[in-house]
Amino acid sequence: MPVSRIHDVKRYLQQTKVARDLGQHPDIRFPANDAPEVLLPLFASKVAAGFASPADDYIETSLDLNQYLIKHPAATFFLRVEGNSMLGAGIHDGDTLVVDRSLEARSGKVVIAAVNGELTVKRLHIGQQQRVTLLAENPDYPNIPIRDGMDFVIWGVVTNVIHPV
Repeated sequence: MPVSRIHDVKRYLQQTKVARDLGQHPDIRFPANDAPEVLLPLFASKVAAGFASPADDYIETSLDLNQYLIKHPAATFFLRVEGNSMLGAGIHDGDTLVVDRSLEARSGKVVIAAVNGELTVKRLHIGQQQRVTLLAENPDYPNIPIRDGMDFVIWGVVTNVIHPV
C-alpha cells in the first residue's frame, strides 16, 4: 500500500503546544530551573577502553550534569524508554532520554512523537515528496509511515541517552 503524501510537512515539524499537561505524566520529568547546582569531579586523564593505562589522581574541574546534558532548560524534559525498537541507536528499555523541544526536528534526528495519541521514540525520515516515516532501529519492529488524517505531533528531539550499565 503506498504511503500518502503529507501536504504540509512543516506543520508537523514546528514547535507545537502539547494538548495535555506533561507535568502530570509519570514518566516525564522536567528539570527544575531553581535546582541546586551539583558539581561532580571531572578527572583530567581519560580512561582507556582498550588497554589499561596508569590513572592520574588529578581533578581537572567540576562538572554539573545539568550544564553538560541540558542546553535549553526551559524547553527540556526527561522521558523513560519502554521497549526495544531503538536498540540500533543505543536506546534500550529503561533508559532515560533527554528531550529538547526547542530544536528543529530534521530528517535523521531521533524524536519523540505522538502518533494517534501514543508516544513513541523513533528516527525521523522525510523522504521523497515530503513523505514522513518514523523509523525503528530494530528489525523486529515496524516503521511507522505517517499518512494524511493521522494525528501526528513531534514533541521534541532526543539530545542524550542516560543508559545504566
